[in-house]
Amino acid sequence: QVQLVESGGGLVQAGGSLRLSCAASGRTFSNYAMAWFRQAPGNERDFVAAISRIGISTSYADSVKGRFTISRDNAKNTVYLQMNSLKPDDTAVYYCAAADRVAWRNRWYADDMDYWGKGTLVTVSS
Repeated sequence: QVQLVESGGGLVQAGGSLRLSCAASGRTFSNYAMAWFRQAPGNERDFVAAISRIGISTSYADSVKGRFTISRDNAKNTVYLQMNSLKPDDTAVYYCAAADRVAWRNRWYADDMDYWGKGTLVTVSS
């Protein structure tokens, strides 16, 4: 199994930036594609961004393209989400997830993921 712990959430004004981190422990980190999802109150858990096992491929939801960047450091067993130009609509709990069964796809769904962190809250004020 893989254990995932997110950090870096908080309160930020619209137009600001935050960097989320997700530290993994357990099995070999580079065996997993990694992704970020988010869930706002009353909404489903939505895909934000994903990165392939060694970081060659990335994928983003249309709503965050050009503003968010996903990256990973396999030596540190960590995946990051740099969020710039934040909007109030970005307010949500952000979850880190790992995929074992699916090597790569351009669009990810919650059912593709095998392991989840507990989430970190991002609040963007207007």
